[in-house]
Amino acid sequence: MINKDVLKKAIEAYTARTGLPLNNNIEAVLFDMDGVLYDSMPGHARAWKAMCDAEGIEADADEFFAYEGRTGASTINLLYMRQFGHGADDDTCRRLYAIKSANFKAMGLPPLMPGARRAVETVVKGGPKCVLVTGSGQASILERLDRDYEGAFSLRVTAHDVKHGKPDPEPYLLGLAKAGAVQSSAVAVDNAPLGVESASRAGIFTIGVRTGPLPEGALMAAGADIELNSMEECADLLSELL
Repeated sequence: MINKDVLKKAIEAYTARTGLPLNNNIEAVLFDMDGVLYDSMPGHARAWKAMCDAEGIEADADEFFAYEGRTGASTINLLYMRQFGHGADDDTCRRLYAIKSANFKAMGLPPLMPGARRAVETVVKGGPKCVLVTGSGQASILERLDRDYEGAFSLRVTAHDVKHGKPDPEPYLLGLAKAGAVQSSAVAVDNAPLGVESASRAGIFTIGVRTGPLPEGALMAAGADIELNSMEECADLLSELL
């Protein structure tokens, strides 16, 4: 169960941070995808590592958890800059991301994150719009949303829609625009420091959910208004908010 005093303090902290009162009538809930809707980050990390090994790029699988929220091109440019001292051209980004995507697809479909379906159903039943805000362009998982979360995510922001990925606020600001909502009437749910920073900088009440190998407090440090330990807890909190 969610401690109501903790939630009250989080809302007060949001108002102190933004100067905005959180509207009692929430109009939109913006969800990240990997690590929030799907337990897919371990597979992504292995897929990136396999691509790096094949290309002679030095990398550790665990580091890709820290890059979650970046677009594929941004991650590849980061790797290239570190390894070679320069970024990758567009053709190289497309080629390497295609290899990574094929690696991920070959692993099979990742499971839903426990508690995620209940969290989404809580929002759908409560009335706010659900909006997907992901740095991914991974077609194999994006195509599953309609089946796994039927009718919930007609509004989507993906890597193909933004010029500046997370931690820039652009993805979450675009999500607000697609929902026709303002910051004070929206909630964001993200599990990665870069995603939490993006949502926080966009002025949205931000729920950080530690579903990956992050130390306690890491998402608060990135800008979350409240940090939870699972999507089950997130479902409870959304029920309380709505």
